[in-house]
Amino acid sequence: MNHNLSSERVRDIGEQGLLARLQRFCPPDVIGDDAAVLLTKPDQPLIVTTDMLVDGVHFSDVTTSPEDAGWRAAAANLSDLAAMGATPLGITIGLGLPGDVTVNWVERLYQGMTECLQQYNVPIVGGDIVRSPITTLSITAFGQADPNFIIRRSTAQIGDAIVLTGIHGASRAGLELLLHPEIAQTLKKEDQTALITAHQRPKPRLDVLPILWEIVESQSTIVQLSEVEVQNLKSKITVAGMDSSDGLADAVLQICRSSQVGAIIAASKIPLPSVFQNWLTLERSLEYALYGGEDFELILCLPPEPALALVQKLGTGAAIIGKITSDSTVILHYEKPEIPDQVLTLSQGFQHFGQ
Repeated sequence: MNHNLSSERVRDIGEQGLLARLQRFCPPDVIGDDAAVLLTKPDQPLIVTTDMLVDGVHFSDVTTSPEDAGWRAAAANLSDLAAMGATPLGITIGLGLPGDVTVNWVERLYQGMTECLQQYNVPIVGGDIVRSPITTLSITAFGQADPNFIIRRSTAQIGDAIVLTGIHGASRAGLELLLHPEIAQTLKKEDQTALITAHQRPKPRLDVLPILWEIVESQSTIVQLSEVEVQNLKSKITVAGMDSSDGLADAVLQICRSSQVGAIIAASKIPLPSVFQNWLTLERSLEYALYGGEDFELILCLPPEPALALVQKLGTGAAIIGKITSDSTVILHYEKPEIPDQVLTLSQGFQHFGQ
């Protein structure tokens, strides 16, 4: 990548010129035709997700370099695949650009995407470029999954434990530090860097899946069915879940709504960055964790025994924060009697087109 050509604009080299530059980020044996050909394993469903990012809504030069914007875009889509229990196969990219965007900016965007994707051996297998009044990035990610190990929002069971795979609130705190550097006066430099990195370079939790499925398989049981059914059918533990890209509260609420259940969450069990303790109030810490979003951890609902095994395997940051109930509400419970329980709602978090 030639940073000396930073003044060169997209309109200067045109669509074909830009495509030629960006093809360097794609496997040469995959691109070049009208569509990509992806090999899938027999009997494994194709899992597809699409995510759009718009300049000024999802990223900004004020808080995000082109490389970081690219990384976050790729990570968001890989996180959606992880939330379904899928192994990624590749992504396609739809890019809308004003003509005065520099070619250098676009190449750096793709460099950031590539840096993230390479960690999981995921190729860019195609896409499209169009002229647009505002920079817009649309990524479609493809994955595959064993049909017995697909994670859905609609399968949470009463009594399930609710597992978080890592700390929450760090990404929102990092964003606040980027927007308001003056609030960092009491923080150590390494703590500032860690929080900002959590926002700019989140990691999709694809690493959780092999650990989860190993535990599920080891704790699966053989059940006796009725005479009209197959005997000794292997009964898999059902895992419900999604990622926390729109916030912890949003994820639990979405799962409960899809599964037609409720939940109770213990405020004291939510894993927070250790730096929050002497920096933020409890109220602000929980606000960041519940509604900040973009932590890209997994929220999983499964029976208590495998849930505990999963948390022990994942280690620091992972936690059981509550359980699924038969109620229709999601309750945030405080151990201190002077703080009343809180009913969580979707309207409290970020919603597109919200007020």
